[in-house]
Amino acid sequence: MKIIRYFKEAYSELIYKVTWPSWEELQGSAIVVMIAAFIIALVIALMDLAFKNLMTGIYGIFY
Repeated sequence: MKIIRYFKEAYSELIYKVTWPSWEELQGSAIVVMIAAFIIALVIALMDLAFKNLMTGIYGIFY
């Protein structure tokens, strides 16, 4: 019985207490996330390229 009450309360909370974003808010948030992910990927790619060049230079000195 406790599990049934739990699901009923969870459903009630999702329907009546949660405020869901509008379609426009959802689209805006998705665009912000995509732009942030692109910028972070670009920064990581640049760091990887710089580290690769640094290590190539160091290996060139010793080998």
